[in-house]
Amino acid sequence: MTTTQGTGPQLIAYADRLGGDLRGLRELLTGPLAGAFGGVHVLPFFTPYDGADAGFDPRDHTFVDPRLGGWDDVRALSSTHTVMADVIVNHMSAQSAQFLDVVAQGDQSPWAGMFLTLSSVYPDGVTEAELAGIYRPRPGLPFTPMTLGGRRRLVWTTFTAEQVDLDVRNPLAWEYLTSVIDTLTGAGVRMLRLDAVGYTGKEPGTDCFMTPSAHALTDRITAYAHERGAQVLVEVHGHYRQQLEIARQVDLVYDFALPPLVLHALTAADLGPLDRWLAVRPANCITVLDTHDGIGVVDVGASDLVPDVPGLMEPEQISALVDAIHANSRGGSRQATGAAASNLDLYQVNCTFYDALGGDDRRYLLARLIQVLLPGVPQIYYVGLLAGSNDLDLLRRTGVGRDVNRHHYTADEVERELARPVVQAQLAALRLRNSHPAFTGEFAWTLDGTAAEMSWQRGADRVALSFDVRDASFTLTASDEGGTREVLTERSV
Repeated sequence: MTTTQGTGPQLIAYADRLGGDLRGLRELLTGPLAGAFGGVHVLPFFTPYDGADAGFDPRDHTFVDPRLGGWDDVRALSSTHTVMADVIVNHMSAQSAQFLDVVAQGDQSPWAGMFLTLSSVYPDGVTEAELAGIYRPRPGLPFTPMTLGGRRRLVWTTFTAEQVDLDVRNPLAWEYLTSVIDTLTGAGVRMLRLDAVGYTGKEPGTDCFMTPSAHALTDRITAYAHERGAQVLVEVHGHYRQQLEIARQVDLVYDFALPPLVLHALTAADLGPLDRWLAVRPANCITVLDTHDGIGVVDVGASDLVPDVPGLMEPEQISALVDAIHANSRGGSRQATGAAASNLDLYQVNCTFYDALGGDDRRYLLARLIQVLLPGVPQIYYVGLLAGSNDLDLLRRTGVGRDVNRHHYTADEVERELARPVVQAQLAALRLRNSHPAFTGEFAWTLDGTAAEMSWQRGADRVALSFDVRDASFTLTASDEGGTREVLTERSV
């Protein structure tokens, strides 16, 4: 079997929620999922993996949480699949040993300069206008009052009070980040996802998002990672023009515009916005429909971050899309989104992609096929792979909106879900993407109203998807010197 180098599909999964631990995740990838994935993004497996933000608040992410395994398990996984892991660049846990020492000793702590307070960025004071202009993904200001060494301070906390922002200008912060990169690459990790790097460059007189300092840090980390044999993926939500700019700077960026554009196409029978995006989107993309976060809408709309430049979708289209998701999910997404749930994001709708399309197997499979055929590296979230519905019970237990799309699968559930036709059809498409030589050739896209065709061709090898978003009809075919075969149609589910 020929594998398309560097562009094969990747799984996104929490080890504890799919497989139970790192060893169980590897057994799935080499067992029932064999041939479908060339890589895996293992969401935070550091100590602790079940903190205030599902592992994105590590006390120290040079340690594997022993409940999930150890670095030998990461090495074993990297021996069969390309492994991606997170470098949590912007912050550390408020329970980290370093920050607890600052809490105890204040400015006398050797770690004091590693963490940001209000005065770290604004030593000469700050105006109301500057504070109001700070970009943050959640309501309010990014500061939490804390007592450090007996003195009340405003500590910079972009995301939650449990996640204290690093001062990346400080040598100790750089030493910490490089120790993380060294540990990950030493265990065979070859793709590094820079989590929340856009928020790292706090500068007076700016909105503190994707500033020159943030770009400089990205360049520095990328150079360091390359020396250790790793690629860098930058995770940034924002105006699509920002993604185009970032894509010129790094190895990989997310195509975060794709999920709302595909949902719009399938709920409004309108391929126009997707067509406009495909004309300009960067080639070095990681494509997603769903992730551990919500379905982003900021990525297709207008933004104050890029004033006077329209988005890929009009405000009325975005509003109609959000309403359609809420209706299709029978109100489940409304319970999990915005002010309805804690840990909220202003720019995301919390919902599984399957429920966002009303649990319609046909439309869901077509959405996945569009993703799988686009240029870039397709990443498939574990809940999406299993065509999962909103976990409203978990949402009620935790009160965290994004948990609606973070189900804990038992072994019996995985076995049952893998047998569903819509899941088997996705796996067939992923195995085709992972093996057919046409995907090393040229991509083409043609549009005719609500109908379109996507194709890849290299010599006699060809893979083509013809579809119509009006009725979600589609045909996926694969050709070689032996002829053309039908792989999947809407009758497959």
